[in-house]
Amino acid sequence: MFQLYTDSSEITSILCNNLVMRILVVCQYYYPERIVITSICEDLVRRGHEVFVVTGQPNYGYGKIAPGYENIHDEVINGVKVHRCKLYPRGDSKISLIRNYLSFNRSSKKYIKTVKEQFDLVYSMELSPVIGVEAANIYAKRHHVPHLLHCLDLWPESVVATGAFKKNSLAYHFLFHWSKKIYDRATKILVSSPSFERYFNETLRLKKQLLFVPQPPLVPKATIQPVVYSTAYNFVYAGNVGSLQLVENFVSACQAFKHRNDFAFYIVGNGTRVPVVKEMIEKMGLKDIVHYHEMVSSEEAAAYYPNATALIVPLANTQSPVSKTIPNKLISSLYFGRPILACIKGDGGTVLHRAGGSVFADENPQDIAKAMEEMIEMPKDKLDKMGTNNKKYFLANFEFGKVMDQIESEFKEAIKG
Repeated sequence: MFQLYTDSSEITSILCNNLVMRILVVCQYYYPERIVITSICEDLVRRGHEVFVVTGQPNYGYGKIAPGYENIHDEVINGVKVHRCKLYPRGDSKISLIRNYLSFNRSSKKYIKTVKEQFDLVYSMELSPVIGVEAANIYAKRHHVPHLLHCLDLWPESVVATGAFKKNSLAYHFLFHWSKKIYDRATKILVSSPSFERYFNETLRLKKQLLFVPQPPLVPKATIQPVVYSTAYNFVYAGNVGSLQLVENFVSACQAFKHRNDFAFYIVGNGTRVPVVKEMIEKMGLKDIVHYHEMVSSEEAAAYYPNATALIVPLANTQSPVSKTIPNKLISSLYFGRPILACIKGDGGTVLHRAGGSVFADENPQDIAKAMEEMIEMPKDKLDKMGTNNKKYFLANFEFGKVMDQIESEFKEAIKG
């Protein structure tokens, strides 16, 4: 027998639960760049929604426009419609990076004003910088739809944390007010770390509706063939090699193991500190135990994890709120179910303490070496137990499907609201 509904709010709830949404996504980065937004969009399509992405020409990790993408503007990738705005490639200098950010900001805003299609909501993912999602606010205002901004990086705090600008500089004050305006115009902000709330409330002084939604893990889709190591004890860091990742400290720590032929430290990644790291390896005579490899695909990078003694999860502890975040590297490391050697505090440190599969070290090379030695001397069954704990915590808190359920639910709530 049919049930008659007379409560309009109940009818709205039923419709939203079965809603096929038309979602506009704004993010400067997308496939073939190794960014989690690609997996999010493709999963939304698998769930039956229509997704249209406004992004830039791929260049992150390439230094130039990715080969073959110089003249591609519109394409469909695994059911996701993608429009690529022209931009200036990142290059190797600070000036070229600034031009990269500004060029996408201009071209995406120009393009978004030509989009006539009606979408139910706008979702933007803010990695770095926040000016890359400004176009989302323009569409949302013009078409009277909600804009959910997923904040994975705090601006302009990030430029201070990396030393790009001083907090009392004119450039910082300009970025502060620009960033604040962009954040304020979003309908709702999803934050990838709980401590971000304090920055929004106390520093930006914005009374926004904030909700903790972790970034989904960036994990490989394909089955991987694990690297088989020739040494017994192998520590692995794969990711950005920047000023906050402390990779140089780990290289220095390896001096304590120069006499051993059963130890190796693998670095897989690109970043501003790579030239310094390479020079350190050469000058310290560590070529036999410290191995650097440029950034490869997520599948190739993941091949280093399964047989590693421990995965390295570092984040410099500064006065900046950026150092309190939960980096995606941490989440993906939990996924692989290996022990973790951690140099991280804040929200990330809290997560790893709760997971119960990490050895913690201070940032100085001596303490890092001590932690490495501790893990080398651990019985295999204890190391395996630590890895199991990490995997269990991942499945309970960061599993991709669970995070996507939360994101989809927030979309539906925004439309219903």
